Amino acid sequence: MSHPAPPRPVVVPGARRLELPPVHGAVICVAAPCLAISPEHGQLTGRGIDGIYRSGRRLLSRCVLRVGGRDPVSVQGRSLGADRAAFTATVRTGAEPGPDPDIGVERVRHADGTERITLRSFALRPVRLPVEVLLGTDLAELAAVAAGRTGPELPAGVHAAGLRWSTGEAQAITAADPAPDDALASAGLLRWQLELGPGESRTIELRTTQDRSARAPAGQVANPLAEARAEGDDPRAEAWFANSVADLGALLLRDPAEPGDCFAAAGAPWRLGLAPAEALWAARMALPLGTGLAAATLRVLARTQIGGRGPEAGKIPGPLRGAGPQLPPGCTGTEATLAFPTVLAEARLWGMPEEALARLLLAAEKCLEWLRGALGEDGFLADPDPGPRRCETQAHAHRAALLGADLLAACGRPGAQEWRERAAHLRERFRAGFWIDGPDGGRPAAALHPDGRPLPRLTGAAAHLLDTGLLGGGRLAPGLLDGTRTEQLARLLGAPAMDCGWGLRSMAVKEPGHNPFGHRSGAVRAYESAVAVAGLAQAGFEKEASGLLGGLLDAAEAFGYRLPEMFASEQRTTAGVPLPHPAACRPAAVAAAAGVHVLSAVVGIRPDAPAGTVALVPLPGAPLGALRLSGLRVAGEPFAVRISRLGLAMVEEAADALQLGG
Repeated sequence: MSHPAPPRPVVVPGARRLELPPVHGAVICVAAPCLAISPEHGQLTGRGIDGIYRSGRRLLSRCVLRVGGRDPVSVQGRSLGADRAAFTATVRTGAEPGPDPDIGVERVRHADGTERITLRSFALRPVRLPVEVLLGTDLAELAAVAAGRTGPELPAGVHAAGLRWSTGEAQAITAADPAPDDALASAGLLRWQLELGPGESRTIELRTTQDRSARAPAGQVANPLAEARAEGDDPRAEAWFANSVADLGALLLRDPAEPGDCFAAAGAPWRLGLAPAEALWAARMALPLGTGLAAATLRVLARTQIGGRGPEAGKIPGPLRGAGPQLPPGCTGTEATLAFPTVLAEARLWGMPEEALARLLLAAEKCLEWLRGALGEDGFLADPDPGPRRCETQAHAHRAALLGADLLAACGRPGAQEWRERAAHLRERFRAGFWIDGPDGGRPAAALHPDGRPLPRLTGAAAHLLDTGLLGGGRLAPGLLDGTRTEQLARLLGAPAMDCGWGLRSMAVKEPGHNPFGHRSGAVRAYESAVAVAGLAQAGFEKEASGLLGGLLDAAEAFGYRLPEMFASEQRTTAGVPLPHPAACRPAAVAAAAGVHVLSAVVGIRPDAPAGTVALVPLPGAPLGALRLSGLRVAGEPFAVRISRLGLAMVEEAADALQLGG
């Protein structure tokens, strides 16, 4: 009898070059463009990715503290906010008998390069402590650090009350206050002799900058969203909302071309820059906090729009993004171009000023012109072209057509009826081509191959079919699916195959190729989960929306109310916690904005600021109990709303011109 040959191992050429260092255990502080990545014990040892960064360059890779000739014993590392963290440690000097530590050490590290080291004596008699800080850097770019291609540490020079490192293109300075008693440049060492009486404390401040005068980094933006608050019966909602707003604000960057305009960077540490699609989706989900971020983001991207008369004219460029093992990479520029008129149309309803709207209307029309030329003969939009017709891409195109038509009609521009007809045609074609019938009620295909064959995978991208968008008068736009199929999709998204108990899987658990850590093949993506919760709530599927909402809120609690962009979708157990993805950005713009989006969906705010109305359609059943959101903005004025334990909605604060609609 012959035996089959043993399976050959799979060899992935160059896989090591694509690996990102794990950061799930790191304490990350961000105040874009500044970034601090620390291990939980707080000592920057010069190994790995840890360090103080500014604009993508590592200014400090080593910051090792010794007290009395000893390394402090780490007790706890914790985040104090989006931009700072604290590391607590103890030292036993031997001044007192017994095992108890007699010196407490607290290090508070800020993303901007400031660190305050406070030593406190618990001893019964005065102690004299030698304190040393060992500093160093390679001044490497973050991309080189991530790829493991950094050089040796640079030699230091004494500079005023600290040390200085430089290359031909960059420099870093660490200044100390009080000035050290000794500075040994050859070893990168600063020394102090501190005397502490019983109960006394002393603080040493280190400030690492690119030059001696830099107090605030160029490009850093004060958080304009910080006034928004949530409060209610479930205290987790308050914490999640507050951290979401803080993280979103910490990721704001100025556009170098127009410093008055800012946008949300995609995420830290890997994508602390402009990613057009993520920036637009984050701005859209943050519309309840005001239209300023959306307007600025739209202006930033309008400046990148491709001009001329070719097939790419009107498109917003963007890089390719991996789509998992089932599909080729998709073009984020396509997604951003379709999002542009959607975000502008909804920002108008939330109260974007007419002047800002007028400046962006032409760019939105150009996006629609590009869409007109990009739609294929089959009525679908390929991504890339030629390539698969992705389910979510058709949802984005349909939403852009409908909301774009609403925008054109409201602004007195031609073409509204044409886009309504194109949207109706896309609905008809989608229902005929994308739906796969089956004994269980069927499902939407994940994509259609260029030859029309469906890819029969149930993925989290189907949640975008529920995200229809908002029209004037507080109306929801019609979706690509009819009522029966929308109900079937809601049932599928709420079932255990997709709802892992912590959020929505990006691929159903029994699909071929499912990977609980796969970023498009199983892992929970916070953005898709938020889209699903809001879409299910708007479509009236209370049970499914509440189930996903509860799991996402529990996951937020487990991650310290700072959801990563994705995490593993292992099925939830009674004693389990969600598992982090080692390479996920945290914070990430769309994950931060997801907290705002989900809690706003619970309230169900549907504004039409130009018409002077706002409707409230809260999620039935009040799944979070009583909930109050304040510091929101509708029609440019403060807006506050309360939901009672019975699910009744009441506006507490609003612009005088706004009337409560039906």
